[in-house]
Amino acid sequence: MRPVVTTALAVVALALLVPVASGSGYVRYGIQDDAWLTHGPGTLASRLDRVDRLGVDLVRFNLHWNRIEATKGSPDWRQSDAILKGLRKRGIKALVGLVGSPGWANGGRAPNFAPRSAAFADFAGAAAARYGWVRDWLIWNEPNQARWLRPTSPSVYVRTLLNPAYEAIHDVTPRARVGGGVTAPRAGSNGVSPVLWIRGMKKARARLDAYAHHPYPARPTDSPFAGGCRHAACRTITMATLERLLDETRRAFGKKRIWLTEYAYQTGRFGVTQQRQAELIGQSALRVARAPRVDILIHYLVQDEPEDARFQSGLFRYNGVEKLAAAAFPFPLAHAGRSGGSAVLWGQVRPRSGRQTFRVQVRKNGRWRWSGPNRRTSSRGFLSVRVPAPRGTLVRIWSPRDRAYSAAVLLR
Repeated sequence: MRPVVTTALAVVALALLVPVASGSGYVRYGIQDDAWLTHGPGTLASRLDRVDRLGVDLVRFNLHWNRIEATKGSPDWRQSDAILKGLRKRGIKALVGLVGSPGWANGGRAPNFAPRSAAFADFAGAAAARYGWVRDWLIWNEPNQARWLRPTSPSVYVRTLLNPAYEAIHDVTPRARVGGGVTAPRAGSNGVSPVLWIRGMKKARARLDAYAHHPYPARPTDSPFAGGCRHAACRTITMATLERLLDETRRAFGKKRIWLTEYAYQTGRFGVTQQRQAELIGQSALRVARAPRVDILIHYLVQDEPEDARFQSGLFRYNGVEKLAAAAFPFPLAHAGRSGGSAVLWGQVRPRSGRQTFRVQVRKNGRWRWSGPNRRTSSRGFLSVRVPAPRGTLVRIWSPRDRAYSAAVLLR
């Protein structure tokens, strides 16, 4: 990871600040795993309780219109009712996406074909009315890729999906926030790059409260701060090139909020080690906390998918065994820079609201040793602390109330 703080003075200033005042002023960290929430092991209540223990600010969950209203006029909301009401009962906010068109609304074609705009607006309004406590909405998923939307056109997206849904949701819930775009980081086969998609949405006069994007890394060796595609002709946008997203959306939509609604690193043969995944969870949280206008970061998957060729970005293996990421997500920790011989650590204690007690441990001579006294986080659980430790040292934090350690982070 390239140093984020480049001077000793800047590092000292960082260490003296409580990082609740992030770049955007407020960031919410969440998770998405629709398949696990809906069909995972155990009861729905047990799965929701596990999400609650992770300390999420919100959960992204999609309403598949083609499944809910497969037959026109006969919607079945039972599954989404159970999940969204269960989240509400636990005080967990929901970020609800609307995806997939039924055959009766798109000429009998597959769910990735654009529907009639009036029919989609009706569904969006019905969803907003049914779940009146939901404030945050997403319109579609990765429409810049043909596998998710056909025709794969920003003007089609704006005209048939985004603008009709925006108006319908706001008619029901005036204070709602509707996220548009929801773009993949690259065009894919027969798709449109996120850069050209944003520009096309502007030309089509898109209406939105926030721009949503999925800034997956271009390659496993990328970090949230370094790598990515940086030459002038590149149209891909990853976390490493987040400034490109901020610039393009500002030009297109002004100072709209940015939601990063799907992001993760995989482990296994197509990804990184468990140790690296755990470190990258903390680094991505820090990256977003420092970025202007970015309000949401969603980690993709609670549990790995069953086949190796599918996504392995979960906090748990498919058999339920914890990965190191299961300790990193509720207690993200990142090496934020250096001040002389001290490392500056940034992190968060997430399992509950309010100021939290934590303590730092450093691994020396093969043993974990305490470094300094008990400390307190900010009111949102954020921490920033200097620790006298050289590069190559492992560090972690301890949460007495949770009786749990974070994953260890290597000082680089």
